[in-house]
Amino acid sequence: MIEVELKFRLREPEDLLARLIARGAVARDAELEQDVYFAHPGRDFSQSGEALRLRQSGGEAILTYKGPYLDRVSKSREEREVRLAGVGEVDGARTVLERLGFQPVRGVSKRRTTFQIPSEDLEILLVLDDVEGLGLFVELETLAEDAVWEAARERLNGLACELGLSDPERRSYLELLLLADSEGRT
Repeated sequence: MIEVELKFRLREPEDLLARLIARGAVARDAELEQDVYFAHPGRDFSQSGEALRLRQSGGEAILTYKGPYLDRVSKSREEREVRLAGVGEVDGARTVLERLGFQPVRGVSKRRTTFQIPSEDLEILLVLDDVEGLGLFVELETLAEDAVWEAARERLNGLACELGLSDPERRSYLELLLLADSEGRT
């Protein structure tokens, strides 16, 4: 499956929330997500565009691989997730990764509120992220089969316009935080 995703820095959350309510979006409870990203021992993920992440959120633990970006506009790419048997497995998973040569790069902490956007043929989520050290962002995302991910991306682009979102941000939170770290802003 392809995760089709657009991300935007959010400057006026009140306007966005009003538009979401008008569209009938349904909010889920906010959750704290704590991620640790890992560097591959033999290739540079910052060059390949890949990512390996270990996430703790709401009593769950998930190991995620993200493949290289499929275009230069969105953050669309292959995504594979493995749900671990609970947050108690995070330390064990981290130890396995480190013994295989993967090294932790940096953590990313955020408070995430997820909204379900009504749609007839796609499950579209809008997530509002308050990222520690970066501020507010919004992501539009859906999962699509390989053959139709570009059509899904265009649907998300149209929805972004309807919601008043512009100037997509392709860099990951990890990239933005590493840049802020290097500039002494975190």
